[in-house]
Amino acid sequence: MKPYRRGLRKRLTPAEASLWILLKGRQAFGLKFRRQMSIKNYIVDFYCPETRMIIELDGEPHFTQEQADKDKKRDKELTELGYKIFRYENQIVFDHPDFIFDDIKSLITTPG
Repeated sequence: MKPYRRGLRKRLTPAEASLWILLKGRQAFGLKFRRQMSIKNYIVDFYCPETRMIIELDGEPHFTQEQADKDKKRDKELTELGYKIFRYENQIVFDHPDFIFDDIKSLITTPG
């Protein structure tokens, strides 16, 4: 999967590229984020190892029932493994990036 992940990192969507600018270099609360990371047989958009947080950005391809079902199954499997998943529509990154930071902050300030 490594070559595929590498390709995805080179072809970030505009929303992924915008969010990466905000997350890279420990800019978000001093947390390290990785982009296009493999977990099990999935590739997640952004992953924070310290908090086991996954951030997924959903664009138009995710708005079909078939993809929604796949996302739900994937989220269930990853949640059962102890990951915390936050999903945002791409437009949120552009219009309200503070929502994403509020979720990150709530996760790191909530015990357990």
